[in-house]
Amino acid sequence: MPTLEEEIRRLMTEGTAGLHAAPDLMGRVVRSTRERRRRIRIAAAAASVAACVVATPAVAFFTVGTTPTAVERSTFTTAPEPPAIDDTPPLPSAPPSLGDLGDGREFGRMKVGYLPDGLEWSGRSADWGDTYHVSYVYRGDDKGSYRVVITVYEGSAVEEVERRITAYRDEADGEAVTVGGRSGYLVVQHVGEDGMKGTPTLFLRTSDSQWAEIGFSPVYAEEYSGTEAVDAELLRIGRGLTSTM
Repeated sequence: MPTLEEEIRRLMTEGTAGLHAAPDLMGRVVRSTRERRRRIRIAAAAASVAACVVATPAVAFFTVGTTPTAVERSTFTTAPEPPAIDDTPPLPSAPPSLGDLGDGREFGRMKVGYLPDGLEWSGRSADWGDTYHVSYVYRGDDKGSYRVVITVYEGSAVEEVERRITAYRDEADGEAVTVGGRSGYLVVQHVGEDGMKGTPTLFLRTSDSQWAEIGFSPVYAEEYSGTEAVDAELLRIGRGLTSTM
């Protein structure tokens, strides 16, 4: 940037050599220089503020409801961080039971005609509306265990059962059976990759809008002489089921 003296010299020598500087030349030059320096300082300050705003991830705001003074114009307040959100899903609550089922041979819209010797209703049941089940144990068994469980699917829940059976059939896992003129499917479910034994299961279509799933616990299945004996017992339970829909 030229000095004040250099600026005066430049203005005085512009044009023809015979011209004389105006009497207020010095004042105009001084004012011009001061104004240019003031504009440069303002621009630099604005650039500095803009850089700070860009570099800072938080949003800045003026104080709401007031007209900022000359000092307040350069004072920003940082917006507070939003409160932390707890996105941990709540623990599922236990489904309601089917109530007092007596001997457990009739529940929901299903009657059980046959159970293996020694088994009785565990006293436990669960009701999800279109899906519900009961379990059976030996007298004196731990209340958290089961030997046989029967689950009933109705309404829209039937579609899920049919999809599962289709998946087993596509994988050539299990076999289709007929039980008392009703279609069914025998399969061992939930076989563990670590060699854990699965759950022998019979799916049985008990009405046009109802399916039953009869499952043996792997521990209970070991009481039988083999797969054929387990399947035969599953089929006996299936033949004894009667839909009351």
